[in-house]
Amino acid sequence: MTTILYASPVFGPIHSRRLGISLGINLLPADGKICSFDCIYCECGLNAERPPHARMPSRELVRSVLRDKLETLRAENVIPDTLTFAGNGEPTGHPQFAEIVDDVRALRDEYCPKAVISVLTNATHILKEDVFQALLKIDNPLLKLDTVNLDYILRVDRPNAHYDLPKLLARMEAFGKHAIIQTMFMKGTWQGQSVDNTSNEYVLPWLEAIKRIGPRLVTIYTIDRETPGEGLQKATKEELDHIADLVRAAGIEVTVSY
Repeated sequence: MTTILYASPVFGPIHSRRLGISLGINLLPADGKICSFDCIYCECGLNAERPPHARMPSRELVRSVLRDKLETLRAENVIPDTLTFAGNGEPTGHPQFAEIVDDVRALRDEYCPKAVISVLTNATHILKEDVFQALLKIDNPLLKLDTVNLDYILRVDRPNAHYDLPKLLARMEAFGKHAIIQTMFMKGTWQGQSVDNTSNEYVLPWLEAIKRIGPRLVTIYTIDRETPGEGLQKATKEELDHIADLVRAAGIEVTVSY
């Protein structure tokens, strides 16, 4: 069982496979996990295993701690490549997410104007207009789409509320070239069922959805850390490269993290 939890409201900087030197912004409690998904591969563990007791950090606390951290990093001559909303669950679930985005943009402009702002999101809240508009202000909105097979989503990503896949796909299309799609590919089994989404059965319909969304970038990756679900396996380099080649052939830029 994985035990990784992140400090709140700011952690790092850390070296990210996908984002470089990343200063993390965790809008969830430091002592537990709050997420609208309950992914069996989540490095923070399963939701039921990590119930938080603390509250989400307030907008004011996030702004104050982030300012202090950026001042410290500037004094140390450490310049982050990205300020990344991530951490112990789904960042867009914070009730003041949109306002915090505005604060982070202002602090970025003041302390590290060359840095980008990224959000790692499972995209479950993009139907909310305030969340959608806030993500349009973000340099790198990384929207999760592991597959377009609803059974797989319910089995592996495990949304804890109604998940309207057609509406979410349509909303992703509304991002246009601003969107970045992030997809976890893996193999193995969980609770006696396959979780392999690397075959054409999953990849080709996913690719058609990617073409309709038309993102500026697709980032594909596989398991890198311990997972709460036993029996999960990394996708191979050859499998990831093959999927990446299909995306490139569609005229869409792609990055791969092995």
